[in-house]
Amino acid sequence: MNVCRAFWPPGVGRSTVIYLGAMLIALGVGAHGAVASDPAKTVGPNACGECHKQEAEAWKGTHHFKTFREMPRNTTANEIAKRMGVRRIKSESLCLNCHFTVQQKDSKEEPVAGISCESCHSAGQEWVKVHSGFSGKTEKTETKAEEQARWKLADSKGMIRPSALYQLAKNCYSCHVVPREDLVNKGGHRAGSAFDLVSWSQGEVRHNTWHSKGKDNVAASAPRKRMLYLVGLGVELETALRAVGKATVRKAFAFEMARRADRARNLLAAAAKAAPNVPEIAKMLEVAHSAGLKLNNESRLTSAADGVAKLIVSITEKYDGSTLAGLDGLIPGADKLKGTARQASAAK
Repeated sequence: MNVCRAFWPPGVGRSTVIYLGAMLIALGVGAHGAVASDPAKTVGPNACGECHKQEAEAWKGTHHFKTFREMPRNTTANEIAKRMGVRRIKSESLCLNCHFTVQQKDSKEEPVAGISCESCHSAGQEWVKVHSGFSGKTEKTETKAEEQARWKLADSKGMIRPSALYQLAKNCYSCHVVPREDLVNKGGHRAGSAFDLVSWSQGEVRHNTWHSKGKDNVAASAPRKRMLYLVGLGVELETALRAVGKATVRKAFAFEMARRADRARNLLAAAAKAAPNVPEIAKMLEVAHSAGLKLNNESRLTSAADGVAKLIVSITEKYDGSTLAGLDGLIPGADKLKGTARQASAAK
């Protein structure tokens, strides 16, 4: 987990944007990754936990939660910080955006938690009351039309819901792949996690308890896992292509990002064979191979990444996973999960 607010690409502000597929690309957000949550609009995990009690309890058992206390005491983290000229991990901006939830208090930005709700779903000030307000009624009296309008309004105010797979994946990869060359080459930070959207989302971070009212932490369905797998591979490829384009020297960062891009292309090639009814996968590969994984090639690599991004968005709009059973043999199984999800017996 690695992207820091200080690295955020020029031209992409920290304020929340409207997370709608095609508009992401038009606004240039797809070119850089997810937009960092705005501390001035961050409400903090306690505000979410008032209603989402079971989800908050699941979160407390994760490394995302524990980083708030553990990371500043971690010897390796402090060695990296020292090499980067950071005196205190929690007080300077280098590591805040990915490793902490940051909230503005009295004109000062302060880390208030580890990686929490708004790290994935975006800063909630403008949408938190909208999404939970039942259109000014109650859950039983709100009409279906009013519910749909409520969710549309919450989306427009920046909420990233579980159905927004591309946006969620962008947030994941913006922290699980390092976009800053000197943090790797100079700081000695890992170039990224061995990240996979299925095994990580279905492991310890799984908190799908809302619709069962806390009785069960429901695993993703087979169709959703297929979409998670495919979208995750696409976003990894997009992210790695952009990173290779930013590399300036033949050192660890450039090599690792090129390896990530090549691995993603190989996995997508297998996916293209397994799901020939999704022509966008083959097209994604064609676009990705149009730019060489080499230094001084940023323009072509960025163009390729933009093309990949548009195709991923197209996939999320056209498919729901029900016709992608061919991918099942490629998707990581239960033995590959990253940590253990909180079980139903613990969620009651």
